[in-house]
Amino acid sequence: MSKPPARVEASDSPGEWRHHLLALAIVVLAFGVAAAVGSEVAYYAAALVAFSVWMGWFVMTAVEWLRHAEF
Repeated sequence: MSKPPARVEASDSPGEWRHHLLALAIVVLAFGVAAAVGSEVAYYAAALVAFSVWMGWFVMTAVEWLRHAEF
């Protein structure tokens, strides 16, 4: 009995979509707050938040994909 390919299994996982939407919501919220404040420091902080969220999202997605991959 073989496991399905990682691409199929990862796309069927509803938890993955929640992680994607949560990451997107955090980035949108950070830039929304920066737009409300309107300073360069706020935009810089929002960019740092966005970068940190992206890195966390990338690592979590890569680890999940590797966990399901067949090598």
